[in-house]
Amino acid sequence: MNKIKINKKWIILIIVIIVIFISGILIKNIIKSNELKTTNVVINNNNVTKRLKQNIIIDNDTIYMSMADIKNFFDIYIYEDKDNNQIITTSDKKVATIKFDSKTININGADKQIYATIKKENDIIYLPISEMTDVYDIEINKIEKTNRIVIDSLNRVQKKAYATKKLKIKHKPTAFSLTIEKVKKSNWVYYFSSENGWAKVRTEDGIVGYIKENSLTNFVTVRETMDDVKQINGKVNLVWDYYSEYSKAPDRANTTIDGINVVSPSFFSINNKGEFEENVGKEGEEYLKWAKNNGYKVWPMVANAGTDMTKVTSEIMNDYNKRTELIEKIVNVCVKYKLDGINIDFENMKKEDAQMFSRFIIELTPRIKEMGMVTSVDVTAPDGADNWSLCFDRNVIGHVADYIVFMAYDQYGSASTKPGTTAGYNWIETNLKKFIETEEIETEKIILGIPFYTRMWADRNGKITSKVVDMNKIDDTLPEGIDKKWDESLKQYYVEYTDDEGTQRKMWIEDEKSIQEKLSLISTYNLGGVAAWEKDRETENMWTIIKESLNK
Repeated sequence: MNKIKINKKWIILIIVIIVIFISGILIKNIIKSNELKTTNVVINNNNVTKRLKQNIIIDNDTIYMSMADIKNFFDIYIYEDKDNNQIITTSDKKVATIKFDSKTININGADKQIYATIKKENDIIYLPISEMTDVYDIEINKIEKTNRIVIDSLNRVQKKAYATKKLKIKHKPTAFSLTIEKVKKSNWVYYFSSENGWAKVRTEDGIVGYIKENSLTNFVTVRETMDDVKQINGKVNLVWDYYSEYSKAPDRANTTIDGINVVSPSFFSINNKGEFEENVGKEGEEYLKWAKNNGYKVWPMVANAGTDMTKVTSEIMNDYNKRTELIEKIVNVCVKYKLDGINIDFENMKKEDAQMFSRFIIELTPRIKEMGMVTSVDVTAPDGADNWSLCFDRNVIGHVADYIVFMAYDQYGSASTKPGTTAGYNWIETNLKKFIETEEIETEKIILGIPFYTRMWADRNGKITSKVVDMNKIDDTLPEGIDKKWDESLKQYYVEYTDDEGTQRKMWIEDEKSIQEKLSLISTYNLGGVAAWEKDRETENMWTIIKESLNK
């Protein structure tokens, strides 16, 4: 009886093993059959077929991908410009436009002939991605044997390894996982990563799976990662060198500014007619020589300086052709003057134009980056008025541009109806947290703008006015022996007194101590650096203080 029971157990075990074996074969065949029916898409080290919103279309060897999938995998800012009947798409260093029904693609201002047009089926837009490899810096291979489209990013590292023996490629990194392919001894595979002794690989036929890492040998790097070289090592220490569009560049010959590594002179602006204006001239060229001789990078300002800047800026931002014209002029002056970067300082814009200002930055930045230059964009605190604060999408700007500059001043500005500080520490820190936590901007991309000025507030019978006082003029402005009180939350001194005419006056002082406190936020939050507004308003020892604070 025992022998019969034992035999029955063995028979059941054998049957279970056979069922599992047959099931595995059936599942494997079903998977392969389904994969052959559907064109699989492999991007770098992942089979993304199940994540596609629409199937790939292949028409006369042209490979089409839906606009929604291109948005998902290559360009989150791809945009349908309905006014001009075209698609605008960007990558790290390329801006491309393709018009519907056109076999021309414009890449960074230059036209290129292509062999296919955009498709539109059931209101779904498909782009000929096989004609756009230059835009996204990719390589595309169609593998007939396994019905796969393999897309490789040419700026990413790629490694190969060789099989030491006949290997089974597993669906998951475990010995019990389904075998989805086999690799012969000495055949090569692309090697991506390692996980608990299992290597993630891709075969020559585009099959992605796992094999034991110790079964691979002769690892070879086929392509290195193409990382951009940072222009500034360490923290940015920028000073704006402002002079109006009607003045000449300052003469800085035979002077140095201790510790700074970037100057931003006001070379360029947009006038009341929306025209791009240069204010460089002979004096500006001498300024450039001075900066280069001292090792300073030059990121000049481009400002919307016209008196009717809100209307004019809106017209430019909402018109693709006008945006493109402005971008081309910025690119041209960058080349003409051999600049190192650009600082976009657009203010007083419409709240409803926030998205289109972002489009401007999206379309400008790749052109600047292609030349190895830096794009920095000035923004206000996210807690103010529509035209002053809510006109910026800081999340997009912070993601696209190299740096986003938080102009952390004018907490209480010229339009304020009550006296207050220009830049209180607690206000700055609160808004910095919004940049980081709410807007989700990388801290190393944030440059903290600090003021070299404050305001003298006057209360004349209930009428509040103020005027700007430069930091280096504060001591001359205040009466001798005035009592200064330290405000711990604002981290600055405050004075209040009545002058000889009976006017009540108040000032929140910006000095070396208040600036030091603000600078401490750079190390606390690991910010990208500091920008000071503006040159020639500072006290004599200020540059040493900034330099020492950044080096801590």
